[in-house]
Amino acid sequence: MVERRGRDLSPRLGACPHRSNDQESRGTVTNPTRPTRVLVLDHVGLTLDATGRPDPSQVRDYVDGLDGCRFVEGAIPGAEDAASEAAAHTIHFHYRPDISTPAELREATKGGVYDAVIAAATLVPEDVSFPAGGVRIGAGTGNMASASWGGAQGRGGTAPLMNTPGVNCVATAQMAWKALMHVAPDLPLASLSERVMAGRFDTGRDLASVPTRKLEGRRIAVIGYGNIGREMVRLALAFRMDVRVFARSHHAPRIRGDGASHAATIQEAARDADMLSVHLGLGPVDPARGIPANTGLIDAGVLEALAPGAILVNFDRGELVDCAALDAALASGQVGHAAIDADVFVDPETGAVSGPMAPYLDLVPRHRARLCLLPHAAADTDHPTRVAGARMAVDQIVRAIRTGEVTNPVGDLPDGYTATR
Repeated sequence: MVERRGRDLSPRLGACPHRSNDQESRGTVTNPTRPTRVLVLDHVGLTLDATGRPDPSQVRDYVDGLDGCRFVEGAIPGAEDAASEAAAHTIHFHYRPDISTPAELREATKGGVYDAVIAAATLVPEDVSFPAGGVRIGAGTGNMASASWGGAQGRGGTAPLMNTPGVNCVATAQMAWKALMHVAPDLPLASLSERVMAGRFDTGRDLASVPTRKLEGRRIAVIGYGNIGREMVRLALAFRMDVRVFARSHHAPRIRGDGASHAATIQEAARDADMLSVHLGLGPVDPARGIPANTGLIDAGVLEALAPGAILVNFDRGELVDCAALDAALASGQVGHAAIDADVFVDPETGAVSGPMAPYLDLVPRHRARLCLLPHAAADTDHPTRVAGARMAVDQIVRAIRTGEVTNPVGDLPDGYTATR
């Protein structure tokens, strides 16, 4: 087992990270005449510094403390500095949170000046190359579309695609519960507050007009029992809810031991549930359909099994829910409220919207009042979580570059690499 942490990640300090002649021939090693360059997209710190800007100092200090690594804020320095920098450092992490669009990324990476990438939310398009690999801060890799590793599912590329699972599970689960508790218990906090402040609410006369139902005793279906699913269950049990979990059968003893019920099918978990929260991931590509196996998994059959007026939460992958089925369920009242957190990308020139959130936007004209649509923000707005994920990503890309060992691989493992835990 290879440790994910540790300050010395440079077993070949001072040498270029070559691994084999085969890897050199297919371009997965770095240029021996310059530092290895890792492009860091998105902010790696979310608290503000004295100037009011997001502060990357914790990750900067972490990188600079690694042997043979340097944190560089901004673009690649001029040619006159390249030789001295190459002699002093082997891996440079170029911090460019100013890059936010595919066009900007294409411009910044012209000529293959970067070897690898670390990203959280920025879309890495198919035609931008990173021959030494990429790491997504977080679990899902829907924004990591580069052909270098075979697209967002990491299928068939020559460079490794990695993620940092587990680091954001608590933040994601808590945000999912925030979305749930926006509507359950169903006390209309905002409107009541307005009525009180306007002098239009009398406790004795009007309180009976706002009956509510508490969480205790209500049924929630949790789909998936990974890190986030387990945290969702823990919080549901704290509210004394009836918790049913759909997961593979080998999870059943642990689920029961944790105090929940195991369901053999999604429909069984969903039956008469007041709430359903999905945390399953897209799964491998289904060869027959050419799309991830779990696409559309939350379909009409699952939604029909819920209790009337149920709450649906999808803070996993947007594609997990069949949007046509959700449209019908919202129209009939079978689903009373849906909260979705998924990637959304807007072309700055045309305004065209893409990403897994796009189909949900078609539901807004008909169901605006019963939708909560978020831009995949649940796990990406907590400062300690972002710092921990960024450090984890740094460790993983350094190890992949220097040793060919890939931690938390997504999809296929390219030739010449080995998987580690």
